[in-house]
Amino acid sequence: MPVPQHSPSPRELDDIELIVSGALPGPLNAPGSPLTLALPDAVASAATVDGSVEIVDPEGLPLARVTWPAGEVTGLSSPAYGPFRRLYLTPEQTRTEYAGRTVVPVADALTTTEIDEIAALGPVLLLALVGHGTPSLSPVALLRATLLAADTLPDAAVVAVPLAAHDDPEADHALGVAVVAAYAGEDEVHALAADSDDYPDAIAAVIDRDQPAPAEQGLVVFFTGLSGSGKSTLARALMDRILEQGARTVTSLDGDVVRRNLSAGLTFSKEDRETNIRRIGWVAAEISRHGGLAVCSPIAPFDSTRQDVRRYVDDAGGAFFLVHVATPLEECERRDRKGLYAKARRGEIPEFTGISSPYEEPADADVRVDTTGRSIDDALDDVIEGLREAGYLDL
Repeated sequence: MPVPQHSPSPRELDDIELIVSGALPGPLNAPGSPLTLALPDAVASAATVDGSVEIVDPEGLPLARVTWPAGEVTGLSSPAYGPFRRLYLTPEQTRTEYAGRTVVPVADALTTTEIDEIAALGPVLLLALVGHGTPSLSPVALLRATLLAADTLPDAAVVAVPLAAHDDPEADHALGVAVVAAYAGEDEVHALAADSDDYPDAIAAVIDRDQPAPAEQGLVVFFTGLSGSGKSTLARALMDRILEQGARTVTSLDGDVVRRNLSAGLTFSKEDRETNIRRIGWVAAEISRHGGLAVCSPIAPFDSTRQDVRRYVDDAGGAFFLVHVATPLEECERRDRKGLYAKARRGEIPEFTGISSPYEEPADADVRVDTTGRSIDDALDDVIEGLREAGYLDL
């Protein structure tokens, strides 16, 4: 049997790249270590039988082999794609090519004051820490800003380091110290002391483009709720209101429409239903990546899948706005325009949400609205007010 394959999250890919490069020690999943790898149940089972799992990038290129469950990492190839990939050197390559320079870790766009501070250091190596979740800027924007700063310095080189954040400040600080030391070797490391926000115009333009105002940001409005709750009706009404305003274009990713097009052939098993939601989420995230607005209205009954969609959108640089259409089951069943609840009660529809399959109410909804006894316009006002307060829309 072939070795099972898995394409990890961006953070996990960053960790694995640093381990393979020699910047961080393994293994993955060591007790107390923030360097972890989570496998889906089916992949974990196959990896346990095989004794290893092959790590691939999103395009399927094998990058590393990880023994399982021991977590020892062996590199297979280097990542081949991505903006500024030429700047991603290993510690050994960096120490060889840039020996003797003062190493300056860079985790955010450099200000005019910081650039002046660096200019006094002589030849420098700007070590751009661009791992997933580390800087306030996206990795591409941070590298663009760092390259612009380097162009203004007498003698500066730039190396990109995929040092990810793990939501543990103390552990992340320790990882950062170890990684910078691996890249610097015997060379001096200079920690920036300046504290200001006086960016050069060119760098300020990079920041503005990478961090648009909420009203200009890519946005996914995700309605979730039981069948018959009114979520699709609210989603359509919201789209109409936005289109009437004329400020933005909108893409609808309605559950039934997606089923007929994007997810044709899927069944209504739990696994296929979750695959359908993830497909919707992935497409919506790509729309948000390019500054677009997507409105989705699937049932999406499980929190883990909704969190996957939120992560897709976050990784794409978009905003995720969750609307829980919290109309009670009794009211949804009373409406039952398609007769689905009646069929589910008779056992004709297996795994029907709210009857024979659970609905996990979201604890992280931005807006919760019950459509019982309310007009569409009245319920829609709750959604619009939430979007307005968050700064995403001015309707």
